[in-house]
Order: sequence, then structure tokens, then C-alpha cells
Amino acid sequence: MSNTFLPFTRPTLDSDTIAEVVDCLESGWLATGPRVKAFEEKLKEYINVPHLLCLTSGTAALHLALLALNLKPGDEVITTPMTFCATLNTIVQAGGKPVLVDIDPQTYNLDVNLLEAAITPKTRAILPVHFAGLPVDLEPLYQIATKHSLRVIEDAAHAIGAKYKGLPIGSFGDTHIFSFHPNKNMTTGEGGAIATQDEELAKLVSKLRFHGIDRDAFNRFAKEGNQHYDVIYPGFKYNMMDLQAALGLHQIDQLDAFLERRQFLAQGYTDILKDWPQISLPKRPTYQHKHAWHLYTPIINPEVAGMDRDTFISKMKEQNIGVGLHYEAVHLFTYYRETFGFKRGDFPCAEAVSDRIFSLPLFPNMTQAEQDQVIEVMSNIFRSAS
Repeated sequence: MSNTFLPFTRPTLDSDTIAEVVDCLESGWLATGPRVKAFEEKLKEYINVPHLLCLTSGTAALHLALLALNLKPGDEVITTPMTFCATLNTIVQAGGKPVLVDIDPQTYNLDVNLLEAAITPKTRAILPVHFAGLPVDLEPLYQIATKHSLRVIEDAAHAIGAKYKGLPIGSFGDTHIFSFHPNKNMTTGEGGAIATQDEELAKLVSKLRFHGIDRDAFNRFAKEGNQHYDVIYPGFKYNMMDLQAALGLHQIDQLDAFLERRQFLAQGYTDILKDWPQISLPKRPTYQHKHAWHLYTPIINPEVAGMDRDTFISKMKEQNIGVGLHYEAVHLFTYYRETFGFKRGDFPCAEAVSDRIFSLPLFPNMTQAEQDQVIEVMSNIFRSAS
């Protein structure tokens, strides 16, 4: 057993990134300013999208994207139960009602074949989640959305750098949100972004993210600034700081290399673990795609492994290996059961995965020795249980 705990993820920060943050601190300009503008332009170019706005978090991005739809009481937004609670929380906070569709048990993404049956006259939008960085099958999803005149907000918190049929996630379709939390494929500490084809939605979000002020006001205290402004919406304090963007400016330059390393490590896990009876690996769909590999998420087979998922995670941690749990099915949390009447049995595929899923360590500066250690510890745990 190693004397050092190996986390399931760790941000990759090089000397140029750290130097940029120091320069930002020494500049005295920490809040929204020129670095945020530069970071937004880099992201726009990388994703190839006409409108992109940075915010304090991916959750803030989801909240504003949904608020921009002007949901009325009873309006429904369809999404998946296999996601972080922020996906559903923001639907509720924006005034909508979450409607869930079960997942494909092979990919853990929303099952597009079940989507149309969930649409009602009250449905306003579809909110697919690209789970673990694997793109949802978007072509049939958008065909259904177009047929029923529905908006699509893609929760791409896991999927920056992913591609669907050769196109970057965020470069086509409707509206997308990204997260730059420290456990994501690139980070700004905390932070997020909205990428959209909709100019009017972008204009509204640009106001809502900073108190509803009618124009960019970050430089109003500078020599050339004007301290007069108007408030046209009751907005929020969701603007990204230059201190965050200082991290992102160098992260975006390294993102493709980060993804290449994640792909290499994910393939290493797959090559060794694919025939282990104690676990099952998520399957790759047949449509053309590039997986972003935000997470590597097997599920345990308790009857063969001789233990349940939680016991396995505890045993791994005892051996100094960090293992994540992504995710517990959201509809089983107290608020969603009590408020919307969800219960166990409503979404059996999501529940089966939720009860057994775990996330193995995966991050760009993970060494081969560390991955070998993870696999050796897993092997020893399962051998001891047999």
C-alpha cells in the first residue's frame, strides 16, 4: 500500500498557469476584466460558437440558460436522473418542473428512444447530459426537439473537447453549458460558460449575470469608465473573475493534450478491466464521437465481486486509492421524492447503475505507476473476497 493517498482526480496546473495567476494578483485587477474577455474569446474560437459568456460556475450557467426561456408555472423540462443535482435544481429555480427519462443502460446517457413519449403540451425544453464526457446521440434528439418546437440546453459540464459526428460539442445545436470546476477536464477553480447560437439569449444572459445592468460595467471605475448605468432586470452576481480566467487562459491551450492523456489512461483501464467478471464497463455507442473522458465509471457486479459498491469504495480508500461516486440517481433524493412524487422503480436502468457505479482515478498528470497501483489494489481486493 502506498503511503500517499491517490485522489480520483487532481487539477493539472503548470508553471505558466501559476505565473498568470500571480501576474493577475500583482496587477490589482482581480474581478471581471480583460482576462475574462480574453478567455471568452479563446473559448469561442476553440468551440467555434458565435456567442459565449463566462460565469461563476456551470450551475450559474444552467440557471441563466433556463431563466432565459421564461418558464411559466407547470412548464416542463425533460432531463435524465443520472446527473449531478445541479441539473434538476436549476430547472426548479428557473420555475420549471423536471420530467425524467430513463437512461440507456449501456452508455448511461439519456435514452433518446424513450424521449418522445415523455413530451406533453407543457414541455418547453430538453436538457440532455453528456455523462462522463460521452456525447448523447444528438441527431435524433434534435429531430424530436424540432418536431415539437422545443428548446435544447445541453449540459456539457463533462464534455468540453468532446465531439459528435466530427463537430465539437457546443459548436452546433442550440445552447450548451460547460463547467470548469477543479475536477473537470479544464479548470478555472470554479467557473462555467454558456455557449449558444441564440443571440437574444446571449444578450439576456450578459445582463442577468451582473445585476441586470444594461451594459458591460466592469470598467466603470477606470479612468475612461462611466459610473452611470441602468438596471433593466433583477439580475445576479454570476460574473467570472479575472483571477479565475487567469487559470483558464492556459488551461484551454492545454485542453487537447489533457484529453489525449485521459484517452490513453481510459484505454489502459479498458484493456485490463474489460474481462473482469467483478465489474462491467460502460459501452461506446456506434455513432461517430470523441469521448472527453471526464470520468471512468465501471459498475460493480456484487454477486461476483463478493461486496457491494460502497464496501468496495471503502476498501479502496483503506489502501489509499480515492474512488468517486458519480452519481446517485437524483430522483431518489428527499426533495425530489417529496416534491414530485418520484420513487424507486420509476427509472430502473438509472437505479441499477446508480446503486453500483464508481469512478476510478483519472487525470492528466496521473502516472503509469499510479494507474498500475489502482489496478493492483482492485485485483487484491477482489481476490481476497473470492
